Amino acid sequence: MGRYRKPIQYFILAVVLLVGGYAIGNSLFTKSVVLTKGDKPPSFRLADLDNRVHDMKDYEGKPLIVNFWGTFCPPCRDEMPALQKQYEKWKGEGLELIGINLSEDKLTVESFIRQIGVDFPILMDKDRKTEKKYGLKQYPTTFFITPGGKIQEVVIGGLLTEEEIDQRVNRLMQAKS
Repeated sequence: MGRYRKPIQYFILAVVLLVGGYAIGNSLFTKSVVLTKGDKPPSFRLADLDNRVHDMKDYEGKPLIVNFWGTFCPPCRDEMPALQKQYEKWKGEGLELIGINLSEDKLTVESFIRQIGVDFPILMDKDRKTEKKYGLKQYPTTFFITPGGKIQEVVIGGLLTEEEIDQRVNRLMQAKS
């Protein structure tokens, strides 16, 4: 075993360097979509927890919040009750809110949603294609989209409080385009 020890160590080092180099190169040189204020959000077609398909086109002409989240993310879990309360407050005035879960299994998501009492649609991004289209790097990421179909604001990472969501929704409801 002793005479093969050095070659095995070199082999392991080479594999680690190759994988690390690939990961760094991929993150540095892969074009990333960064959506900002005024951009049109990418389209998507995703199923909810009841297997009903939702299309971005379904929300045209309506003020919309799109929240990307996961149960693995503490700020995502912490802000979910605030999102639900604001949805309850504003849905009668036309606000739409969808949560897009980041590739977790259905049972985990359903259990969490039931525990919190969320009643807005939760869509499943199993292959993470929608996440990539939106250029996500941190979670939660929340998009506030005007009835005219333009991004009014993007909140990346951190925890939105109920008051902060309310202020943003108020601005969103006043937007014409």
